[in-house]
Amino acid sequence: MGISKSRVFMKKKLLAQQLENCIGSDELALLPRSWYLIGDAIIVRWKSGVTVWKLIGEALLTIYPRARYVLLDYGIYGNFREPKRELIASRCAITSFETIHRENGCLFKINPMRIMFSAGNLHERQLLNGICDDEVVIDMFAGIGYFTVPIAVHSKPKKILAIELNAQSYQYLKQNIKLNRIEPRVVALHGDCSKLTPTNVADRVIMGYLSSEKYLLSGITALTSGGTLHYHEAVPEVLYPQRPIKRIKRAALESGCEIKSIGCRRVKKYSPGVLHSCFDVTIR
Repeated sequence: MGISKSRVFMKKKLLAQQLENCIGSDELALLPRSWYLIGDAIIVRWKSGVTVWKLIGEALLTIYPRARYVLLDYGIYGNFREPKRELIASRCAITSFETIHRENGCLFKINPMRIMFSAGNLHERQLLNGICDDEVVIDMFAGIGYFTVPIAVHSKPKKILAIELNAQSYQYLKQNIKLNRIEPRVVALHGDCSKLTPTNVADRVIMGYLSSEKYLLSGITALTSGGTLHYHEAVPEVLYPQRPIKRIKRAALESGCEIKSIGCRRVKKYSPGVLHSCFDVTIR
């Protein structure tokens, strides 16, 4: 779910009040509209024309006295969607960027300098709370446990198989499984999900990576009859929902499975003209 315009305005106004005696009116007009907190880290997105990032970072630390440092975010890059970030302010010398993020009754240990955590996807993560009882769940792109941890904490699944290729994320996945005391229900695997995803075993499969269309066959064949696939895709608005549905149907035909239903929803804006969408696919 998006941040309301009134909330964004209040955040920018709060920052402007901190800086109004330090910078000129032109710089005040360019201040970032919003930012977010991950544990004791503040993440603010880079904005063209702004030159006073150090002052902005120091002002944010004043607004949030429990925060430890501020990172300037230049965007997400590469197949692993790793962030490019820069330290712009801190309360003391930083020996480690690791932090514990608390969300939805769960704990996530993470290094936000190296690993992405999308605070805007909270509603999507909450949708699976409490509905996976007695299920075998496969999280094909588990990351640090974005979906795996809330499902294990808020449901009683028979088993969750969490697969992650990125070695750095996999290490945090294992730590977060222990941190939330969900070890008996969760098995973490390091490697390519196209090779590690078993067939015909899962009641529910999660494909949370936004460029995972080539793995659709693996996701569908992992399901047992009546199982549900949650397929996420970054799709241009003009191609929503037709392109993902076409891809899903093609993979189902190749697998020999019959689709019972397909539900779709817009999760949020991914970038200008592009949606983060999710498709809930149930097979017979």
